[in-house]
Amino acid sequence: MFSYWEKKHFFDYELIVVGSGFVGLSTAIHYKKKHPKANVLVLEQGVFPSGGSTKNAGFACFGSLTEILSDLKSMAEEEVVALVERRYQGLNSIRTHFGDSELGFSQSFGYELLEGSQEEALNQMDTVNDLLSPIFKEDVFSLLKGTGSMGFSNQIKWIVKNKFEGELDPGKYMASLWILAQQLQIRILTGVTVKEIRHNEGTVLAEDGGGKVILGFRSEKIAICTNAFTKNLLPHIAIQPGRGLILLSRPLGFPIPWQGTFHMDEGYVYFRQVEGRLLLGGARNKDFKNEESTEFVVNTKIKSHLAQLAAEVIFPDKKVVWETEWTGIMAFGGIKSPIIRQVGGKTAVGVRLGGMGVAIGWQVGQELSELLSSM
Repeated sequence: MFSYWEKKHFFDYELIVVGSGFVGLSTAIHYKKKHPKANVLVLEQGVFPSGGSTKNAGFACFGSLTEILSDLKSMAEEEVVALVERRYQGLNSIRTHFGDSELGFSQSFGYELLEGSQEEALNQMDTVNDLLSPIFKEDVFSLLKGTGSMGFSNQIKWIVKNKFEGELDPGKYMASLWILAQQLQIRILTGVTVKEIRHNEGTVLAEDGGGKVILGFRSEKIAICTNAFTKNLLPHIAIQPGRGLILLSRPLGFPIPWQGTFHMDEGYVYFRQVEGRLLLGGARNKDFKNEESTEFVVNTKIKSHLAQLAAEVIFPDKKVVWETEWTGIMAFGGIKSPIIRQVGGKTAVGVRLGGMGVAIGWQVGQELSELLSSM
């Protein structure tokens, strides 16, 4: 039962965005900037974004050496270069727009730990640097000297440095988006689960948090920005969810001999320090099948693997006590580029970020808003 005032003011919009993560809010912001008088609504099923925007590890990255080499085995060179360029330009865009302080950004550099079996990657480092030179105008990757001072186990034979990467605070980034959305008078409703979108009618059917009230919103245009959860609304879309586990230790209580963002195993494992703690995550490649899930549960096999890496590789002979753990849900597909396209007379979608929401979410939102403006 709704009042006359509720029916009059809260159900009809020019644009409704489903999903309030990096892409959803970016889409709403870019659209509102282009159409200042538009009435824009963002719907979110959780209190916070439900996928990975505020659950990621805070890496401002665009691809480690071995990840890029892996991509080159299945993608054309021009596709790989375009992918890296999109990610790097996306990172620069949010730094320019919001400022490093508001993002908690630090140009701490990226590093990749290589074992003896990965020597071939070093032999191809110059080739990759040449491939990326049109973007960066100088070498991206270099072999770090004096790696013993970082305290890793002796199974780490080489460390490759990437001077263009860094780290940020995902919570600060999200807060910056919230503030900007509020300034633009974009309305955000949380605790609303969208159940059906009638793509050609501009109708969004949803339930409130208790699942007792059916809400029927109407809009001239609809943007679906639900990433890994998009199959709930578009069952046939080419998306595969990928769950990512993150462990965060208690304050370590001993000096950390390194600073920066670190990758291992073709980028599947990543770690950094956060306020004197070890943040360690990833390794979904150790159990791909079971990590193709939208359930927020911890895979004990992967947790055990990460804990072993901490004890044997990252801090050998040191005690690491875990304080908390969480999972975020990403979206992947047969190719690594995002899906940005119209899916109905009044509906468009911007999803499948490939685990790079920090790097490309703002940019995908801009591209999706331009598509919506042209519809």
